[in-house]
Amino acid sequence: MSDKLLILVGSPRRNGNTAALADAVRKGALTGGSDVTLRYLDDHISAFLRDCRQCRGPDGECAIDDRYRSLFFDDFLPARGVIFCTPIYWYGVSAQLKAFFDRSFCYYAASYPGSQDALAAMARKRLGLVLASEETYPGVALGIIHQIQEFSRYTNSDFVGVVRGAGNSRGEVRRDPTNPVGNAQRFGRDIFSRAYSDYRLETPRSPRVWPESGLTSSSS
Repeated sequence: MSDKLLILVGSPRRNGNTAALADAVRKGALTGGSDVTLRYLDDHISAFLRDCRQCRGPDGECAIDDRYRSLFFDDFLPARGVIFCTPIYWYGVSAQLKAFFDRSFCYYAASYPGSQDALAAMARKRLGLVLASEETYPGVALGIIHQIQEFSRYTNSDFVGVVRGAGNSRGEVRRDPTNPVGNAQRFGRDIFSRAYSDYRLETPRSPRVWPESGLTSSSS
């Protein structure tokens, strides 16, 4: 069975730079044999998180009437890998993507009857981040990278990579000389096979990062 990959797009623009990068991830994932689902968050989220103590239904379900529940249970929880795609707005993620994280509280909070099952399914995924920004300044992405890093740590998931492209006008990211579109496509292709390491003091480790067969004659 193919690995399930979910691509979440936090931009409302279907033909913008974030969309171009997300579509490149999708194409790469298909060539890699993954079972790919791409979702635009504004198709599923119509409201921010509220006070669950006030609006949770008698059965424990969230009372906000939109498609978030199906996105969370049908797409996010079953996915082995998730790639978050967002424009950089005010040095953070889009409101749509932030709302995705916030709304998950409804289903992992102890007041939800199935919270333990939700928590278990949220954990141990392969996570990636794809960013589009107007600025090329490296620091513009650091806050977002840290947020996904901490989300990964919190959920015992593997944060395996970041792709970032620069562009302002619609689709201009394709002209970025660092080739973020190609990088995004390779990221989608390799999301489940990409090498990942995150050592702790007690982690058993090899004296080499890459196998001998990966060395070239010019290596030292």
